[in-house]
Amino acid sequence: MDRQRTIAKEVSLNGVGLHTAGKVNIVFKPAAADSGINFIRRDLSGAPVIKGSLECLLSSSRFPRRTCIGKENVEIHTIEHLMAALAGLSIDNLAIEIDNDEVPGLDGSSLDFVKVLKGAGVVEQDKPRQYALVKEPVFVEEDNAAIMAFPSSELKISYTLNYNHPLLEAQFLETTINPALFEKELAPARTFCLEDEAEELQRQGLGKGANYTNTLVVGKNGVIKNKVRFPDEFVRHKVSDLLGDLYLLGSPLKGHIIALRSGHSLNLKLVKKISEQRQRYSSSGVGATYSPESGKELDRAEIMKILPHRDPFLFVDKILSLEKGKRAVGLKHLTMDDYFFKGHFPGKPVMPGVLIIEALAQVGGVMMLASEENWGKLAYFMAIDNAKFRKTVLPGDNLILDVEAVRIKSKTGQVRAKALVNDKVVAEADLKFVLVEP
Repeated sequence: MDRQRTIAKEVSLNGVGLHTAGKVNIVFKPAAADSGINFIRRDLSGAPVIKGSLECLLSSSRFPRRTCIGKENVEIHTIEHLMAALAGLSIDNLAIEIDNDEVPGLDGSSLDFVKVLKGAGVVEQDKPRQYALVKEPVFVEEDNAAIMAFPSSELKISYTLNYNHPLLEAQFLETTINPALFEKELAPARTFCLEDEAEELQRQGLGKGANYTNTLVVGKNGVIKNKVRFPDEFVRHKVSDLLGDLYLLGSPLKGHIIALRSGHSLNLKLVKKISEQRQRYSSSGVGATYSPESGKELDRAEIMKILPHRDPFLFVDKILSLEKGKRAVGLKHLTMDDYFFKGHFPGKPVMPGVLIIEALAQVGGVMMLASEENWGKLAYFMAIDNAKFRKTVLPGDNLILDVEAVRIKSKTGQVRAKALVNDKVVAEADLKFVLVEP
């Protein structure tokens, strides 16, 4: 199981912003699990905190050629190279103190960020990583650029670079992201622009801190006053930028991203689409990566983070105890307000036996799907064996639902289940499920 990560000790660096040329000091500090990436403007009164996530994203139309975050007139510009380093090193939680409005450009790549953060020591924390999952294909385009996302069990990026320039006509890179690969193959790749673009950007007041050392300026005859670190350094940098933009999801992503000529504006449109999909699935309980602690009670709201069931077909009020992948005990308190009593023997209401089995199955679903290896899956009935109904269940009863794993695999689950009222078994069955991606 992947664990969240932060750094072991405080480290710092300084430089100038690529676009503003402002001098800036930046300090990285360890942060608690589940706190995320937070930027802290130490140069401003009250040291406002800006979260490094989509909720604080600023418009690409206002701030072209870079990724910016902010709130309440407090801004931080050009965060993509740093965010790429955090994504590439799998750092989930970090406090970033900064004393100006732009992250230092350094050499135009993520490499110095990687060196400083690795020097601090990257350490695991006692909480599992919460992944964002692409559950169904997503597609966005603008002008002659496009980017797509497909479900995958890992983060894979396929990028095609194609500019109207002899040195940038076609470069393609396909890679699966991991820390070792990022540090060696992507982090050193520097930002670039065409020579005629550089002049226009500076007329617009951008690129004030850019020079031939921290930016690869591509002229008609090649890179001006510099040399490439890789023959395909340009596409490598595009992949690094995309990785940094994807980290604004607030969680590491699992998906296959296919991009054609994509830049920050289009990258961020994709991030928004993936976030919307994630919220849609999470709100229905499908695809949520919620990991309750074993032994903890769960209320209905927490149960609905794991199961897709909703009223009037959610038959579990509380999980009293949970051993993920092993055993769970649930509770359903029955009242005359439960809709099935009004139609099932109205003169002498009895809970239908099939609904007792369904309630047991829902507790079994919580037990199986709360395990990290089964996050986001659905549990469908495959078989019901040895079902017995021993006693009627009536309004006012507290139905205890006790489910124990017999065998849980990646695609199937088998449990032994029994329902009790006043410590007496009222129903029991062996239940088999197939576990599938939605």
